[in-house]
Amino acid sequence: MNLWLYQTTMKTISVTLSKTLDAKLTSAAKEQGTTTSAIVRAALTDYLARNAEPPPGSVAALAKDLIRIASGGPPDLSYNRKHMEGFGRD
Repeated sequence: MNLWLYQTTMKTISVTLSKTLDAKLTSAAKEQGTTTSAIVRAALTDYLARNAEPPPGSVAALAKDLIRIASGGPPDLSYNRKHMEGFGRD
């Protein structure tokens, strides 16, 4: 890998770890044959992907203001067939 390219595309940050967490991270890196930095990058990537806002234009983004506004309905509304009896009949 070109060291110059690596240095210009990555940013260095400082993280303070407990001795226990540092030992676990170091051990995991040795077991996996990788670096502690690679594990931290993978963990951050996973965390940020799971906690990201829905993409603009997605159904979740479009309905964001509607989510959780309904209350007081039966807790089994989505799967109990008795709530559909007579639905759609005049």
